Amino acid sequence: MPNLFKAAANKASGLTRQTALYAGNAFDRVFRAASLVKAGQTPFETLHDDGLVSLRYYPPLAEDFIELDDLVIPVERKTHRTPIVIIPPLAVNMLIYDLFPQRSLVRFLRAKGFEVYLIDWGVPGREHTHYNMHTYVAELLPAYLNRVRTHSGEQELSLHGWSMGGMFTLFYSALSQDQHVRNAIVLGSPIDSHASGLMGWMYQRIAEVAEVVRKRTGFRIHDVKPQWFHTPGWANTIGFKLTNPIGSVMGYWELIVRLGDREFVTNHATTSAFLDRMVAYPGGIIQDTVVRVWIDNQLSKGEIQIGEDLARLENVSANLLAVAGQEDTMVTPGAAKRVMDHVSSTDKTFRVIPGGHMGILAGSKAPKESWLEMAEWLAERSN
Repeated sequence: MPNLFKAAANKASGLTRQTALYAGNAFDRVFRAASLVKAGQTPFETLHDDGLVSLRYYPPLAEDFIELDDLVIPVERKTHRTPIVIIPPLAVNMLIYDLFPQRSLVRFLRAKGFEVYLIDWGVPGREHTHYNMHTYVAELLPAYLNRVRTHSGEQELSLHGWSMGGMFTLFYSALSQDQHVRNAIVLGSPIDSHASGLMGWMYQRIAEVAEVVRKRTGFRIHDVKPQWFHTPGWANTIGFKLTNPIGSVMGYWELIVRLGDREFVTNHATTSAFLDRMVAYPGGIIQDTVVRVWIDNQLSKGEIQIGEDLARLENVSANLLAVAGQEDTMVTPGAAKRVMDHVSSTDKTFRVIPGGHMGILAGSKAPKESWLEMAEWLAERSN
């Protein structure tokens, strides 16, 4: 009998500890989530800030090696001659590029010997709602690339763009015909948007309706003031999660199931710090992107209107590495691959890797499936 009482007491004690662990993790996840977040730990210098857009520079790492999940990467002290400039999409916060110490793109590139710069587009307010594709591609981007050139002392640059950032990379190169863009890396950027699965099919139908409306009424979305299209950050968060609603729900269900796993809870809080803090889209960008990229599908013909100008992808001659996600429902491989048909680059590579729209940039498989190959590809073309 004493042994039975002891066993029961031990079991009760174990349940009490487990309950306390679950309760503590739940409390921290709900009320102290910021203390769990691992993102944004790589030091950087702000070289310029105009009140909205800023330019970051990531200095050399102090350590001799970094851990990349289960890999150990020696930190290279000799830097490659050509700097790399990360051009993010709008609506996202910059945590995505430094999501975990063991899964940080900026940290990894720095360890691989690249001078790393990042353009932070900031948080647009209502006063920026008139900003459109021309504002970013023909005004802001050239000015900030010039600042990179001044700071680095190098004219030739490598550009890295994910999603809309990839479109900015291509549009800038096409419009400016900047021959000093040596390398261009684009991930998850739609070129034939109507080929992008269910979303592409939906926009094909919208395009048919839009054409009828234009012919009968002469109405154009660009006739409306851009302020009516200004999209707040919370709406972008919901929209992004709706691209994979089942995955979003299952993520929270898994959190409940694994609430006793402190590391999982911490990782969930870190990922949510990115997903739940998206920022606004200026109305002018919404007009240009929805109409010219998605409805009219201009890029499928190899060109796009940027303000009063026409950017032709045939003017892109930089060495090109284009990446698409096998499970990306927003920009399918078929939608992204068409870039290969239009650019004039003689050195161009297209890769499909595991992952969705976010996963190809910062998912758990990205370091092994993409980053290592990207660094090798870039190193061969950066000296």
